[in-house]
Amino acid sequence: MLNYTIRRLLEAIPIWIAITLIVFILMNIIPGDPVAQLMDARSGALDENVIKQIREQWGLNDPLPLQYLHFLQGVVQGDFGTSYQSRSSVTELLMERIPVTLQITVLGLIIAIVIGITVGTIGALKRGTWIDSLVSSFSVSGVSLPSFFLGLILMYLFAVKIRLLPATGYVAGDIRYLLLPSLTLALAVSGVISRITRSAMIDILRMDYMTTAISKGISSGRIIILHALKNAMPPILTIIGVQMGLLLSGAVITETIFGLPGVGRLMIDAILQRDLPIVQGCVVFVATVFLLVNLLTDIGCRLIDPRIKVES
Repeated sequence: MLNYTIRRLLEAIPIWIAITLIVFILMNIIPGDPVAQLMDARSGALDENVIKQIREQWGLNDPLPLQYLHFLQGVVQGDFGTSYQSRSSVTELLMERIPVTLQITVLGLIIAIVIGITVGTIGALKRGTWIDSLVSSFSVSGVSLPSFFLGLILMYLFAVKIRLLPATGYVAGDIRYLLLPSLTLALAVSGVISRITRSAMIDILRMDYMTTAISKGISSGRIIILHALKNAMPPILTIIGVQMGLLLSGAVITETIFGLPGVGRLMIDAILQRDLPIVQGCVVFVATVFLLVNLLTDIGCRLIDPRIKVES
């Protein structure tokens, strides 16, 4: 197990470095000069001497390979640079916004897992019936509906019509402000989880040992939970790990719709202002979390099913 974990970790390192390189390249091939834009926005005029001094101070005149090495060195040390606009530390800005994003992401994932596994299991047990058709329709709808459209529908129903939950904003410690954005993220992800759960459960229910367990008089609940669902978990855990990354990316739109001060909202504002250090920091943060979640997912699958081997 230790060798498996080390192998997966070593495989993740070059992927992470490649992500930082791609992000850095994309940020530097975008047309326009962020320093000139900043000076123009603040003073309404371009002072070439001041622009040159600022570019020199920020290291923007260095060759791109050297700039990337400085960026990578800073990221490894937890320093994502300094915001062009506010001159604040990007790391500090991220630390302020990460709790909000993690709250809606984790809550959304919990809701998605509960709904997805429950609905998928019901669909497998009722295969071929109208209930199974309803489950399939739910799965397709969840995958097909854009998050911004789904968020607006939920906002209209629960905030405007029923007036049960606040539409926008955020108050620390008040879970009501997290429910709508979390549910928006969860419904899309739960559709994917329910499809994988249904497929995996159908395969498991066909196995001979399931027939043996039923013939022994074991209760249906124990058969489903201890035998069928447990053996169906590896593919379910894998898709949950992938969907965690999609939840983080979906939070960009969701936080904007619901006015949440999270990492997604920070990145959108930085893109509009062309504040490249913040954009780089947000993207690298999301990518790092995605890699860590997938690493933990692989380890979890190996713990559940030791037969899983590392490909040579």
